[in-house]
Amino acid sequence: MARVCHFSGKRTVVGGRLCRRGLAKKFGGVGSRIIAHNKRKFRPNLQKMRIVGTDGRVKRVWVATSEIKAGKVTRPAKRRWKPEAKTA
Repeated sequence: MARVCHFSGKRTVVGGRLCRRGLAKKFGGVGSRIIAHNKRKFRPNLQKMRIVGTDGRVKRVWVATSEIKAGKVTRPAKRRWKPEAKTA
């Protein structure tokens, strides 16, 4: 299963970081230059949790924490079942 938010569709995106060298012209230098472009991944904060779906069934999905905070998640009711006491 892909790491994609069930509600918002947030997923990992690819971006980059620029590595610069030199002193800016406004500070008396000859200008800053880009000497490297490093690729990286921006990952959303996804949590795997049990939710109640639209059909009323419980399923386990990836959910972004922003959606949990927004209250879009319906959690299943806690089970109060206990095993019966065995009679000797």
